[in-house]
Amino acid sequence: MAEFYEPMLFMSTPDHPNTMGVVVVLKEPADAELLSSVVETLRTRFPFYYVRARAVGNDLELIPNPLPMTIRKTWEPINFNSQASNFHLAAWKVQGNRIAFEIAHSLTDGAGVLPYIRSVLYLYLTQKTGDCLDPAGFRLPGDTIPPSETGNPFAGVQAEIDRAEAPLYVKEPTPDFFRLNEGARDPQMIYLKLPESQVMKFCRENDGSPNVFFSVLLARAARRTDPESGKTISVAVAIDHKAMLGNTDSYRNFVNVVELDFPRDRPLDDIMKACTMARGQVVLQAQPENSLWEMKQRKLRHAKMAQIPLEMKLEMVAKSAGCVRWSLSVSYANSRTLGPLDPYIAELYMLSEAGVTDAILEIACINHSFFLALDQTFSSDHFLNLFLDELAQNGIDYEVMGKEPARLCGIEPYAF
Repeated sequence: MAEFYEPMLFMSTPDHPNTMGVVVVLKEPADAELLSSVVETLRTRFPFYYVRARAVGNDLELIPNPLPMTIRKTWEPINFNSQASNFHLAAWKVQGNRIAFEIAHSLTDGAGVLPYIRSVLYLYLTQKTGDCLDPAGFRLPGDTIPPSETGNPFAGVQAEIDRAEAPLYVKEPTPDFFRLNEGARDPQMIYLKLPESQVMKFCRENDGSPNVFFSVLLARAARRTDPESGKTISVAVAIDHKAMLGNTDSYRNFVNVVELDFPRDRPLDDIMKACTMARGQVVLQAQPENSLWEMKQRKLRHAKMAQIPLEMKLEMVAKSAGCVRWSLSVSYANSRTLGPLDPYIAELYMLSEAGVTDAILEIACINHSFFLALDQTFSSDHFLNLFLDELAQNGIDYEVMGKEPARLCGIEPYAF
């Protein structure tokens, strides 16, 4: 039986691919052939990502995939776990100055994938430019792979997990929350650039953080889409249980969320008050005791799921995994600098499917700018324009860097 900390691949289905990614916009055109060579070179340093799925008993396990990852010269999606992706659960693509990496979210999260992206870019840029860049801090071929990267991310706190008790504060989910989209799915991705100095000045003056600040502005914009609605706006803010419990090296996906509520009877006119209350909600839920308890519950769920036949398990997940749970979601992966790579990079975006929420805002920061990717499940610009107006009203300059249909990779059904 797989260990509780191993990827739960059955959480990705054709109806709910659960795909995440990273887009890097370089200052020079991208070279697909060179990128392909670099990606293959890093196989020995990051074997965790060069894998395929195999059905074994009641579970899906990962085995090494000797075939190369695909590097395609188009932004059109393909399916993981298929011949188009050489049966990998990840793939690359290149278009003009843009490079993108997409991967099954069940394998990793933003914090986990960034070290891999950094290493790919380091090798690519040193070979492309001929410049001698400082290798300190990059994970490169020939390194010893420490257990903290791919082993049990909770090895040091296993005893604490096993004896964890329910935390003092557990937020009950909002059952009937505000919806931005209850119609057909027509997903759209919008890319924005904001000055870091303005965002951080606002956070300092209004008792916020980037996660809290953007949650409040998104909630204000959502309320303006339907001012008469009495429903609570629910915002999920991503947290990383690995980091909460002391491991910042692991590639494994242990992202969960804290939930912010913005009820109709709590006015959002006073932004400082709204940020303070939202920050308080985050602090109450983002505690080590909550993470310990969640890992204990995950172990119990994992043991129960291991007894269910794989085909039934996939059917159960297909019916439930894509259910919308919150109005909005916000995620901020710590990416403020890529060190000596920064001068070569114009933009950096984290991507994720808005599968369990009507819109998700993924946040990255580099070169003194915040780069936002807003993935919404609808094509209307009404909500976007209200969010941009919120930024402008609060003294935040912005540039719309691009807008396109969301084109993240899907996934083929797992074969038994």
